[in-house]
Amino acid sequence: MNREDKKSSSFSWSQSSQLLLTVIIIIQFILVITGLVIRPMLGLGMLILVGLSYFIILQLKKRYLAEIEDYVQHLSVRVKKGEEESLVKMPIGIILYDEDNDNQIEWLNPYMMGQISGKNIIGRNLNKQAPVLVEKLEKNKEKNNFYIHYNDKTFQVIREKDQQILYFLDITQRYNIEQKYLNSRPVIGFLLLDNYDELTRSMDDREILKFDTLLTTYFSNWFKQRNIYYKKIDDDRYLLVTNREELADMEEEKFNIIDSIRERTSKRSAPLTISLGLSYSDDNDYHQMAESAESNVELALARGGDQAIINKVGEDPQFYGGKSDPMVKRTRVRARMVTQALESLINQSETVFVMGHKQSDLDSVGSSLGVRRIAELNDKEAFVVIDQDELNNDVRYVIDESLENDQIGPYIISPREAVKKADENSLVIMVDHHRTSMSLAAELIDISNRLVIIDHHRRGNEFPEDPTLVYIEPYASSASELVTEMFEYASNEGLPINALEATALLGGIVVDSNNFSLRTGSRTFNAASFLQSVGADNKIIRDILSEKPEVFIERSRLIEKMEEVIKGVYITCGSEEKEYNPIIAAQTADTMLTLTGVEASFVITQRPDKLIGISARSSGRINVQVIMEKMGGGGHLSNAATQLKDVSLKEAKEQLVETIHDLLGQ
Repeated sequence: MNREDKKSSSFSWSQSSQLLLTVIIIIQFILVITGLVIRPMLGLGMLILVGLSYFIILQLKKRYLAEIEDYVQHLSVRVKKGEEESLVKMPIGIILYDEDNDNQIEWLNPYMMGQISGKNIIGRNLNKQAPVLVEKLEKNKEKNNFYIHYNDKTFQVIREKDQQILYFLDITQRYNIEQKYLNSRPVIGFLLLDNYDELTRSMDDREILKFDTLLTTYFSNWFKQRNIYYKKIDDDRYLLVTNREELADMEEEKFNIIDSIRERTSKRSAPLTISLGLSYSDDNDYHQMAESAESNVELALARGGDQAIINKVGEDPQFYGGKSDPMVKRTRVRARMVTQALESLINQSETVFVMGHKQSDLDSVGSSLGVRRIAELNDKEAFVVIDQDELNNDVRYVIDESLENDQIGPYIISPREAVKKADENSLVIMVDHHRTSMSLAAELIDISNRLVIIDHHRRGNEFPEDPTLVYIEPYASSASELVTEMFEYASNEGLPINALEATALLGGIVVDSNNFSLRTGSRTFNAASFLQSVGADNKIIRDILSEKPEVFIERSRLIEKMEEVIKGVYITCGSEEKEYNPIIAAQTADTMLTLTGVEASFVITQRPDKLIGISARSSGRINVQVIMEKMGGGGHLSNAATQLKDVSLKEAKEQLVETIHDLLGQ
């Protein structure tokens, strides 16, 4: 018996037992002495009995300790054998590897051997034997406890970095139960027929009934196939109830119902487009889900319709679709109503501040000057907020001319001056943008309790809280076009606008429509015609937009490096050591789009502010706005951009290529 076993045996014969035995022996010894004193023969007999009993007790103790020793030894053998058996037979994978020796496999148990190759691969390279497994492990290299899917199973992986050991626990059954539970969680949504009223306005009752029957049949079949409950709650609105699994399937299909409805009704003068808003939550709060879904469908409509927006309650939404050009949805009735509402707000305010976005372009400046004129027609003092330290050459000319104009010059102020002048009764008007982070003087929005937004970009995630009036027309050519239309309904006597303002507005339309080649409809030409009638000078616009030879050469060098990512989609990158004006990047993207076979163009450059800028353009078939939104930017279906921080040009290009492949699926 070794030392440890002796300690165990000795401890088993407990101290309490020894104490009890000692007490009994002392008592017996006292009785024997007493017996010897009183009756020697009786005492002698008692002494013999005590000695015999003590001998028997010692023998019993020895036998007991021997049995304990045998039990412990047998148990040790069983435990050791069980450890060995468990390492070999238990359904838990174990891999010992040498990270310093190119992930060489030092040992693995038979269970893990069967998962990888079924052969003895000890001493071989894990990267070569199980590259897929290594790839999944690399994605979670910063974690010590994570899940991976491998060989149709789900494993919980526990990594012991110090010991370089990996434990693989097969939790497939538990994972499947969890997924089944999560997939059954409810989703609430709303479906809106964007232009139902416009399409049915010219129909008689019989045609409307036929059209409704067509829609009902299609919706009924489509929703039944996807296990979606739907209920018509208005002529153009449906309530939807489904689960997370069906939602995931619809996302995988990119909500093809949107394209399908448009194609099925494309034979009409204008195809029907639909918008979907869906929402879900972890705590199954139906009230919050319904509110969020309704907000999503309204956001989809504000972005131009023909798209689906989904989100988890409390998180940013995801966008799908948005491929159509709903020019027919714009009505002059809305333009008149917005103009009247704007004039009412102007009359209720003490001071008006009009501001465009940072890095102001002609559209931003032209629409700002136009709105200022509308305020002046209503006898209100209005200021245009301009940061003169961030002006490009084309905008610089307009601002310099405006500063020299006695009617306009005194009302052009810097963002700092605007903040000093503003109070809670001021009216702040954002033009050509709706993202607070892009505003020239975002502090104005916090100071004032009245905010108006006039924009032609699709509404994004970032949006001011509770604006008083919102006029967003995503498929107008420019903010300048929207402002120009307002003069038709604005209160005025005589000439509503001077030649300089008209020239700035026309310049804004020309720039944003790429010389009337993009997002141009009849109303765009009507606006341009009106501006020319009140003195807009095409020659000045041509001179403003003319470029220096070095700019043309720089653009040509960028175009020379363009490469095709997928069919019809081209990317070009500037030099790492060179900074590019954002205008050059935008013009390069526009020029690339004029080349044969180019459906979408992306220009990646380093800006003077050290950010990496991406300018995106599309002929209309590809939605570049969704791609830019995925990368934190925004814009329009055919004209969008984003800026990235703390990345190199190479990293920005890799992100863009990955996003294009994810969204376009090629």
